[in-house]
Amino acid sequence: QPLDHTAPEKGHFFQKVYLSHKGFDRPNVIITEGYNRNSNRLYELSYLLDANQIDVEHRYFGESMPDELDYQYLTLEQATTDLHKGREILGQIYQDDWVSSGISKGGQTTIFYRYFYPDDVTVSIPYVAPLNLEYEEKRIYEFLDKIGTEECRQKIYTVQKRLLTYRNEALRMLKWYSKGAKLSFNYLGFEEAVEYTVLEYPFSFWQWGAKCEDIPSETAPLEEVVDHLLSVSSLSFFADGEIEAYSSHYYQAAAQMGYYGYETEEFEGLLKALPLQPHPHAAFTPNKMEVAFDGSLLPKVDKWIREEGNNFIYINGANDTWSATATLPSKETNSLWFFLEGKDHGQARIRNMSAQERGRMVDALEKRLEMEIE
Repeated sequence: QPLDHTAPEKGHFFQKVYLSHKGFDRPNVIITEGYNRNSNRLYELSYLLDANQIDVEHRYFGESMPDELDYQYLTLEQATTDLHKGREILGQIYQDDWVSSGISKGGQTTIFYRYFYPDDVTVSIPYVAPLNLEYEEKRIYEFLDKIGTEECRQKIYTVQKRLLTYRNEALRMLKWYSKGAKLSFNYLGFEEAVEYTVLEYPFSFWQWGAKCEDIPSETAPLEEVVDHLLSVSSLSFFADGEIEAYSSHYYQAAAQMGYYGYETEEFEGLLKALPLQPHPHAAFTPNKMEVAFDGSLLPKVDKWIREEGNNFIYINGANDTWSATATLPSKETNSLWFFLEGKDHGQARIRNMSAQERGRMVDALEKRLEMEIE
């Protein structure tokens, strides 16, 4: 791929794509990954449609890396043009209908790909895909203030407050854990990383479907509380290895896509490494580089989805924190929105739909693709 599709003379890089062939007379599912792809696997949509699958690793991730990481070329415009170019090449031999799909950040890519190249595919199916509208998405805070029962939300807060109140004991336990896990903390200091892990706990709790009944009681030993924290909110997420692995993602969040931060007011006097204001943000840019946020594209995409975004099927989990910034149903298009009750970021899938939900989705697919789905 060209580094810059508007100026190919600036150089090229190799992009990794997996092709799973079923037949030249079958529909085609292009998976718009948001990250790297280490191995090939078929997505449930490809099984459902008995389709060819084209799984595209995102530029600046995994093996799809330029020799020099000039981040000015990591834009949504460039990344979606990568997909368009692949679609043009493979479309010469795969001439049946094309469907695009992706999960989470890959689902965001599905949305942006369709916005820039609306004629490349017949149907787009983003799973658990947020469409953030600002650098720090306040709708996340509103979601966390309302999801679940008041009792459950209070138990979540109690865990956070207890860990920060007894920080020295908690830090000592987590230090031993980080040594065993061979984690390093050069990007964030160790205490910064621990405080981020505690602040992340409510977000991860609902994102990944933790159970309120599994939250330790107020009288449980602190070691049990620390173990519970680590089972829900991973300390490794804030260690050097994962921050580096997701560095391109953080750049995109800071530059164009928006992200989230953490509310800290309720922890005044308890946070020692992180500031109360402004809210600590979760976009850990490469080498802590300063990135100017350009949010001009996001409202344009949001408006287009509501007014012109036909033939989308959005699949979200009602309990997933990222559903707070999901695209909202519009009566101006023929698209479908599913917010699956009780489902989280990992469970909001076709296989977990009710019979009625699956029937509606399959019916829409059959009409738009003019085919019968078994």
